[in-house]
Amino acid sequence: MIAKIAKQLRENVQKVIVGKDQAINLALVAVLCEGHILLEDIPGIGKTTLARALAVSLGCSFRRLQFTPDLLPSDVTGLNWFNQKNQSFEYRPGPIMSQVILADEINRATPRTQSALLEAMQERQVTVDGVTRPVPRPFLVLATQNPIELEGTFPLPEAQIDRFLLRIRIGYPSESEENAILERFRLKDPLPELSQITHAEQIMQLQEQRRQVRVEDSLRNYVVRVARATRTHAEIELGASPRATMALYQSAQAWAAIHDRDYVLPDDIKQMAPHVLTHRMMISAQAQLRGRNPDELVKSIVETVAVPVEN
Repeated sequence: MIAKIAKQLRENVQKVIVGKDQAINLALVAVLCEGHILLEDIPGIGKTTLARALAVSLGCSFRRLQFTPDLLPSDVTGLNWFNQKNQSFEYRPGPIMSQVILADEINRATPRTQSALLEAMQERQVTVDGVTRPVPRPFLVLATQNPIELEGTFPLPEAQIDRFLLRIRIGYPSESEENAILERFRLKDPLPELSQITHAEQIMQLQEQRRQVRVEDSLRNYVVRVARATRTHAEIELGASPRATMALYQSAQAWAAIHDRDYVLPDDIKQMAPHVLTHRMMISAQAQLRGRNPDELVKSIVETVAVPVEN
């Protein structure tokens, strides 16, 4: 069931996004885990288009929020305003009360505004003037940031980065893919004609089915050992949190499910580890001077930690 819907969603999104199977599959993993995505790449790669195509395919409400230095927390969460006709305060929902949120260039907003997303991302609720309201389900935040242009930006705090299930880089298209993009968009934009594949109720059913994917005890221990290895590595100052361990476990389940398996393999964990762990780690200054990066360190950890084998 999950694999069938995932295939339909992938093919539908690829009517707009040329190629990029890996990025689309990772986005589907986040949907199945009801996690959030940090899209870190240069402008013009297709981050916004991917978010919009995914929202249409899922049949979910979509809001784009452009993060700027003058954006206020109430611009995200909404506010209470005084209705003179009724002589009472009424809640005016903010963009956060949608199912798919594109937080564009999130690191350009102040830390106070960035933190307005924290409660919604973790608790699936928003509190305004002491009143707590649930956000609609399913709920997915796709935040973009440009890793090249850092002037006038506010780096995301570790507490917020840790709430992103995955970090995805889309990357440049190949030469053939870039030619296909020009041909596909030559006459019209295919996005407005994109069809809906599923709906909110079915998505939540798929999320429950994902939880039933089997993870053997030895593989569960493998997930824990990989995460704990980041905390004892000599070149890593801040390792993966227990939330990261849970994210690796859940994303491995989702990766297995979209590939039509009801059980997890060690390769599923290895596949997901770089996307789950790298943005949650802080490497030491000495390692940075030596030119090391989180991707290399996670790769070395995954290769070092012993993979469980069948008796």
